[in-house]
Amino acid sequence: MQRPIYLDYAATTPVDPRVAEKITHCLTMDGNFGNPASTTHIYGAMALEAVEQARLEVADLINAQSEEIIWTSGATEANNLAIQGAAHFYQHKKNHIITVKTEHKAVLDVCYALAEQGFKVDYLSVQKNGLIDFDELKSLINNNTLLVSIMHVNNEIGIIQDIEKIGQLTKQHQALFHVDAAQSAGRVAIDVEKMQIDLLSLSAHKMYGPKGIGALYVRKKPRVRLQPLMYGGAHQQGLRPGTLATHQIVGMGIAARLAKTEMLQDMLRITQLRNQLWVLIKNLPGLHVNTDFTHAAGNYLNISFENIDGEVLLQALSEIAVSMGSACTSAQQTPSHVLKAMGISDQLAQSTLRITLGRFTSQADIDRAGAVIRTACCDIIRS
Repeated sequence: MQRPIYLDYAATTPVDPRVAEKITHCLTMDGNFGNPASTTHIYGAMALEAVEQARLEVADLINAQSEEIIWTSGATEANNLAIQGAAHFYQHKKNHIITVKTEHKAVLDVCYALAEQGFKVDYLSVQKNGLIDFDELKSLINNNTLLVSIMHVNNEIGIIQDIEKIGQLTKQHQALFHVDAAQSAGRVAIDVEKMQIDLLSLSAHKMYGPKGIGALYVRKKPRVRLQPLMYGGAHQQGLRPGTLATHQIVGMGIAARLAKTEMLQDMLRITQLRNQLWVLIKNLPGLHVNTDFTHAAGNYLNISFENIDGEVLLQALSEIAVSMGSACTSAQQTPSHVLKAMGISDQLAQSTLRITLGRFTSQADIDRAGAVIRTACCDIIRS
């Protein structure tokens, strides 16, 4: 049976074959399988060398120093370590946190938990296109603000926040600045120095690396201190214990290197394909576009349909693999919190498709997807 066209790259990306080859070499007896902490022999020493090379490659992607990269199991753990770690370390000095209503649940749920522990948390509203109201941020941030946590590229609509401008404001108030960059790394340029970011979360499987590995950038100068979430050894400066997964780390490193060298070319081609898909479907009756092309990453197309049930629409689109929103909230029946924060009605929010393109999307995929969406929508409207 022919597999559907994959257009859900925001949920996960396939591992690039060049990455998979390096991962495989770190798994077997004749490869680099050693424990990076066992440096008394060549197996461990070689593994440690590979881990440190990967650390350099990830750091290079975001203009950081290698010692500022802490390996995690993914962006969710990185978000938790950044927000909880900073909150608990600095809670005796400050207790105010600012985030955004449209953040990923890996940030929002942490903030909800901290609010229950006595921290004061403010949730910024967004404009109709998903951008924050910068004036609202300016009115809320104060000398008691411990941390501001704002996503770089939104995982549902692709909107790109002005991270550099926000970073400048946080420094004026001596607040820490955390950025969830899971969807932006490899698609949008990141410079932690220029953007004045203190903590930044990364995920390998969003940039053609393996699942189960991510990283947290932790600024060294001026030094940002965190309370660890787990204990069990002095690994990674005492911030994250556990044996390092050499194969996954190497995979993330190669993925980061490829992302840095191929990002501009990749995104130019992907954006052109996204725009072509929009041309193919934009005249469908009752169609609304939720992605602001001027301010969004070029791989995103989030659309809603009037008077069409979302589940019925998905079933009619069996030839293409897309989602109705974030993969992390797909089991919930409630409308997207991102779209609701943008002022979109429940009906439209529940009739939404998140279409995301990637490195392996072809022209033929787009031509076919456009035809399938047109046919499915017209059939549903006529029925």
